[in-house]
Amino acid sequence: MKLDLQDFRTIVANSATAAQEASPQILDLRTGSVFRAILEANASVALWMQWLLVRLLRNARAATSGGADLDSWMADFSFARLPATSARATVTFSRIDAGAIALVPVGTRVRTADGARAFVVIADPTSSAWDIATQSFCLDPGDTAVDVPVEAEGPGTAWNVQARAITLISSVLAGVDAVSNALPASGGRDSEGDDDFRRRFVTFINSRSRATTMAIESAIDSIQQGLSHSILENVDTAGRASPGNFLIIVDDGSGGPSEALLTAVRAAVDGVRPIGSRFAVRAPVVIEVAVRVTIAFIQDADRSSVVAAVTTRVATYVNGLAVGASLPASRVAQLAYDASPFVTNVTSVTLNGGAADLHPDLFSVIRAASVAVIA
Repeated sequence: MKLDLQDFRTIVANSATAAQEASPQILDLRTGSVFRAILEANASVALWMQWLLVRLLRNARAATSGGADLDSWMADFSFARLPATSARATVTFSRIDAGAIALVPVGTRVRTADGARAFVVIADPTSSAWDIATQSFCLDPGDTAVDVPVEAEGPGTAWNVQARAITLISSVLAGVDAVSNALPASGGRDSEGDDDFRRRFVTFINSRSRATTMAIESAIDSIQQGLSHSILENVDTAGRASPGNFLIIVDDGSGGPSEALLTAVRAAVDGVRPIGSRFAVRAPVVIEVAVRVTIAFIQDADRSSVVAAVTTRVATYVNGLAVGASLPASRVAQLAYDASPFVTNVTSVTLNGGAADLHPDLFSVIRAASVAVIA
């Protein structure tokens, strides 16, 4: 409905017209007169009440409300906005003297070069360097470096720092000299925006009381931001035919979602699955890709800045691919051009040493093992 709103001048003019029509005498409506002052005072109150009504109508609908008002509207349906998530990265701790054992314990803090963003070492039992007894990553005699996962201390996109941005060790760490991240941090997201919140609510409403693919997808999407998934019907966890069974492959952008996340997905799907059906939830098979891009750039441009921009753009894209999504070599070339206006040519792109595109199956996800930009 279109509202017939009036500004201050219109309200005063309409009030003066109505008053004059009802009076047998000519009213003094000159600037500074008492009667005009009364009309203008009433117009100010009317303008304020008009604003209150507009705001009330705006907040009464999910389509026009926003922020905390939209949260309150959605809360009537027990539907919550997805919170912000923390970025993760892999950093390399290195040393010059490799003569003795050195430990990098969980909780070790590292920072970006400007000190603004802090990251904390987290456990990774799958790492060959992990020592469960000390809850640390171990540098044995002869080892000069070890790769360690870290998580940002705060949530949000601001922690998706570029490659080689993490260079400071802010915890006391004996026997370790330096730290760096070869690839940019990823996975940090701000809290769900109003538009995404509304779109997810529409899917939520449309999937109620329906044991459909949409209902299952809505249940998964309501767990946290940044999840990608693939739903395979009538197959078991090995991909063999299994009528009445469906398989869900879930990834949070890391390639190795935690068991806690997989458990949360199982619980959410169990609430909407068809009766009499069986299902399984598993992490994807990670296909690591070594990306090599050769570029040319404007002679006056700063080489390190151009290389860093292309590296970050390519790594962010590859590490953000959904489960089952392909990686075309031509797309990598386009990313290089988009990363910096100083890039004039992309002479070659190789994926794992070849020029062919990568096409994973629906059980797999592509992640960057390395991104080398030659300029």
